[in-house]
Amino acid sequence: MALHGLTSITMGVPNVAETAAYYTDFGLTPDSGGWFTSRDAGRQLRIVHTATRRLVEVRVGVDTPDDLAAAASRLKRLGVQGVIDALTLTAYDKTTAVRAVLEVAPRLVQNPVAATEYNGPGRAQRTGARAPGVLRTGRVRPRKLGHAVLGTTDFEATTAFFRDGLGFKASDYIKDHGAFLRCSTDHHNILVLAAPVAFLHHTSWQVEDVDEVGRGAAAMLEGNPERHIWGLGRHHAGSNFFWYLKDPAGNFSEYYSDLDCIVDDQLWTPEVLEGAKGLFSWGPPPPPSFLAPEDLAALMTGSHSEPR
Repeated sequence: MALHGLTSITMGVPNVAETAAYYTDFGLTPDSGGWFTSRDAGRQLRIVHTATRRLVEVRVGVDTPDDLAAAASRLKRLGVQGVIDALTLTAYDKTTAVRAVLEVAPRLVQNPVAATEYNGPGRAQRTGARAPGVLRTGRVRPRKLGHAVLGTTDFEATTAFFRDGLGFKASDYIKDHGAFLRCSTDHHNILVLAAPVAFLHHTSWQVEDVDEVGRGAAAMLEGNPERHIWGLGRHHAGSNFFWYLKDPAGNFSEYYSDLDCIVDDQLWTPEVLEGAKGLFSWGPPPPPSFLAPEDLAALMTGSHSEPR
């Protein structure tokens, strides 16, 4: 596909310093200008000041300038103006005011991580040694940004903006409520959710395996149990292990591992999921605050930043 990855997002919050400290604890490395880097993909999160918490910008990698022109043509058919400048195309989703930037950029290549050896019935792959997961002492650092989840008051329009305009592909849908969209071989890089107000629901960050999901969450909760939201569990859409925490601005952040990978579009058929199946296969039930964050009413009455 012409799109090849979610390169970064910009998150707007009222409390920049407090939120920045949280993502440093989360394992991202602070850089200049409000940027935070992941282990493999460099600058992937920027935190800026806004009146209410929101997703300000998403940046997506493409291969060539021709890909920008093709996206601009698709957006025009939707009635959206895309502005091409050198090696980028910038457009705004009218419903959420999210700025989307397509940029000509190299594809991310991650060095393979050795598969963890798990013993099982009749399968003693690891003998005479403790599991590596219980011996790790280093800090958990996310390898890359996986996806962002965006609430919108016009589900069809925002889904069309990303899918039919920018060129994301659909992996699965939650009936009348959600669209799992990808701009890489990952199952999803953007999840569009129907909501009473436009807001950033969560960001998701890849770690090596389920042990790192658990270790990362345990470290975040040590001395800060109020950060816990939901986990440990395994999703159905995407199949990944997950654990969700909450930052000081009210956004959720997710450690994940073992996400479905779609290399050949012809071998994947999107499903329309209903009920709990759209959320998880196993784990504790999601708390009400995950499905409807506690500050939604405040966000609905708060100020809304317009595109500049």
